[in-house]
Amino acid sequence: MSELEKQIIETFNFSEEEYKSIEKFFHSKKLKKGEYFLKEGYSARQMGFVEKGILREYLYLNDKEITKWFSTKGNFAVDLTAFLSNHKSRVNYQAVTDTQMLTLSKNDYDKLGDKLPRWHKLEKMFLAKCFSILENRVISHLGLDSEARYSQFFSLYPTLFNQVPLNQLASLLGMTAETLSRIRKKQAYLNS
Repeated sequence: MSELEKQIIETFNFSEEEYKSIEKFFHSKKLKKGEYFLKEGYSARQMGFVEKGILREYLYLNDKEITKWFSTKGNFAVDLTAFLSNHKSRVNYQAVTDTQMLTLSKNDYDKLGDKLPRWHKLEKMFLAKCFSILENRVISHLGLDSEARYSQFFSLYPTLFNQVPLNQLASLLGMTAETLSRIRKKQAYLNS
């Protein structure tokens, strides 16, 4: 069972038969480390699903590069607003590691509702999941200090700390690389 099939069946309660009816719409894509899946200012004509590897979502604010998210195995990669509304992307998706993914074009995405009536349920659940992740991140940034944000993120994604540059993690967590380094040293000391 592919990772996409597993996610759709387990997360959204689809049957294997329903999944088989839509899998032909997804196409394999490989990115080498450093290659882009999507660049700011371009149309978001496809959504990706990461089967292997890591994509970093980032943007520029006030001439500063800000990491927004990391899409890892089992996660989608899409500028949702640009994809659904046919606007230009505000973000970049760049491969942090060699990445293997499945892509779904906007045209095929729009056809899936006709092919599988329950697709609209999947879409609604997907949007709710995206909103929930975003809401949790906003609450974390507003309600937790830097050490608590670090601890929470580390408990959810411990392997990322060995796979992506720490300055990108610091940016995602809303802190400087120096602050992240200090927190890591403190945590290591407390856990030794």
